Amino acid sequence: MQFPESWLRSLVNPALDTAQLAHTVTMAGLEVEALTPAAPPFNNVVVAEILSAEKHPDADRLRVCQVDVGEASPVTIVCGAPNAAAGLKVPCARPGARLPGIEIKVAKVRGVESFGMLCSTKELGLEGAADGLMVLDADAPVGEDFRSWLNLDDTLITLKLTPNRADCLSMQGLAREIGAITGAEVRLPQIGGVAERIQDAVPVQVAAADACPLYLGRVVRGINAQATTPRWMAERLERSGIRPLLAPVDITNYVLLELGQPMHAFALSRLNGGIEVRLARPGETLELLNGQTAELAPDMLVIADANGPVALAGIMGGLPTSVERVTVDVMLEAAFFAPAAIAGRARRLGLSTDSSHRFERGVDFGATRQAMERATQLLLDICGGQAGPITEAAAALPRREPITLRLARLTRVAGVELGADEVVRGLAALGAQVERQDDRLIVTPPSFRFDLAIEEDLIEEAVRLFGYDNIPAQPPAAPSRMLPQDETLLADDSLRHMLVDLDYQEVITYSFVDPAWETALDPTARPLPLANPLASQLSAMRTTLWAGLLETLRHNLNRQQARVRIFELGRVYRSQTEQPMKLGGLAYGDVLPEQWGAAARRVDFFDLKGDLERLFGHALDTRRGAHPALHPGQCAEVWADGRVIGWIGALHPRLVQTFDLPAVPVLFELDSQVLAQRSLPRHATLSRFPLVRRDLAFVLDAHTPVGELLAVLREPAADWVRSIDVFDDYRGKGMAENQKSLAIRVVMQDTERTLTDQEVEDAVQKLVDAALRQCNASLRA
Repeated sequence: MQFPESWLRSLVNPALDTAQLAHTVTMAGLEVEALTPAAPPFNNVVVAEILSAEKHPDADRLRVCQVDVGEASPVTIVCGAPNAAAGLKVPCARPGARLPGIEIKVAKVRGVESFGMLCSTKELGLEGAADGLMVLDADAPVGEDFRSWLNLDDTLITLKLTPNRADCLSMQGLAREIGAITGAEVRLPQIGGVAERIQDAVPVQVAAADACPLYLGRVVRGINAQATTPRWMAERLERSGIRPLLAPVDITNYVLLELGQPMHAFALSRLNGGIEVRLARPGETLELLNGQTAELAPDMLVIADANGPVALAGIMGGLPTSVERVTVDVMLEAAFFAPAAIAGRARRLGLSTDSSHRFERGVDFGATRQAMERATQLLLDICGGQAGPITEAAAALPRREPITLRLARLTRVAGVELGADEVVRGLAALGAQVERQDDRLIVTPPSFRFDLAIEEDLIEEAVRLFGYDNIPAQPPAAPSRMLPQDETLLADDSLRHMLVDLDYQEVITYSFVDPAWETALDPTARPLPLANPLASQLSAMRTTLWAGLLETLRHNLNRQQARVRIFELGRVYRSQTEQPMKLGGLAYGDVLPEQWGAAARRVDFFDLKGDLERLFGHALDTRRGAHPALHPGQCAEVWADGRVIGWIGALHPRLVQTFDLPAVPVLFELDSQVLAQRSLPRHATLSRFPLVRRDLAFVLDAHTPVGELLAVLREPAADWVRSIDVFDDYRGKGMAENQKSLAIRVVMQDTERTLTDQEVEDAVQKLVDAALRQCNASLRA
């Protein structure tokens, strides 16, 4: 929400400068997001009147103007603006003036001396058309300082309000809040009843009372819609981010900003019969004020006449019944629409309006009639006319139930003693009704506070008003103890650092994904749909990290990054209850950055497998598997503790085309909880006895995985068998087409004694027997 500081200070003016006021408001929970000057700095600019504008004797496009600047005699100024004419009042920069990027001096222009410059909005750094002089109102006082006359030393304050503080989406609400925080006097506009000069009224019927518990309408006849919006009102609207349009419309917008009550004005002549507030019917449409034709859903609340919908309740009015310059009679509308009846409807239509923003959060139903009276009085003062009676249709409005605040609990939670009288005064200043009963307060929230419902809400209000800065910082009373750290678990940050050391970069992607991507990666996936997604392409929860990694890869490829190595540590969402932590990674492009020391080579399955083995600290147990997202011939399951903990492989060619990738990336995804498990280091004495090496060459089926053979050999191995590793894989001359020869190195060493030849032979024979029995692998002749 944006507003000018001058407007706020006209309602409440604490003894604080702008920066102090912004800090005080922010510390009270209303974050000041920005402070912006209303105009850039410039000086020595006055209101001037052009007395005459004659053609320059030596230039077709220049005029020599005699200008009244409020001094004893006019001054001569040469001007090139096409709209320079006698009788106009314009800003004039006097000699010595400093404008944005320019300093004004007395100068000769084509032989004619010029004593200043007549200014456009561009030269002053202001918004507006810059194709000519800035034309001022006819009543602008000649000689008056231009900055003072337009109040350009003002500051625009932008608040970033949380959704629960809808009461501060108005100047009246902000003034009340700041008055309560600072103790400054609050001067709200006095609003009285408008005399009824006519008896004309439009009948109102509410068919959806739960969605619209209160609806007010009033007929005003004989207005002049072409009346000029007062400068003070137009200025406040513009500095609040609303462009002035037409006086009746400006008045409803002004009341919205001042009191927080959205209003609408219908052209009475375009209404057919009475008003009905109801839900939309199947097939109904409405042309909105922005020109958009909305297809209305059955859960959308509409304002309708005998011909059909004329406004989308709480969101936007309809174009056919809008007020125009020729409008003479209007019907003003002010209503309270339940937040649940408005929430989400505007977003569904691609709209975001000031009205929907407020109704979704809650509008003060206790001030609806006050807003109607305020708008009527402003309309009569500015546009003239005669007002009729207010037509009201009311049902059960929300109730504000009393809340008990225990003073002892307030002290315990706040950590500081707050005086009961001070708390009572603060809550009363916020508009609450407070009754003291012994050691507790009975507080009835005002109608505009939708966020006060339980005792904790009142504690928060009391502490806010006391001031978070005023709460003393005290050291904790409890003793500090070191928390236990399980050394068998690797911390997430350690995993991240290890991957960074392996030349990967961490990314954090959305947990919200496109469901089409999820099913493309795994047709069996059932991603959890979001009830209220940010966008259609972010409408489901991810079941794998790969979609985000592939999107990051595409983003980098589009920016000429040919080598990408990324990882992410985050949750995936398989169901409402199953949400495991996963570690996913992707490698694309060359194995090493471009260099002279090694030939360029594309990263492949084994490079990624090697990186993971460095991460695990030992050889991986990988087994052939099939994953719908991975290449059938370059895909493996990763096993640990007797179960599959993840996958590694190249992206399936089908998905390479789907994601429009120029080459194939290699990916992995693992259960990070299993990966984080570590065994505690144990001391072991270095052996002083010789080691024994035996090399075994096994002939076995070519399709038998190496990992399967190694697992079979390691199972019966004696404790003094230090390692069993593959050092050669031979296929060729002397081998059948469906066979391969694997050379296995077996290293044996005991820490207590020298192994005998018989022990070595017995150990080797156990390995040979196990390989033959379980893998049909025999020793090569």
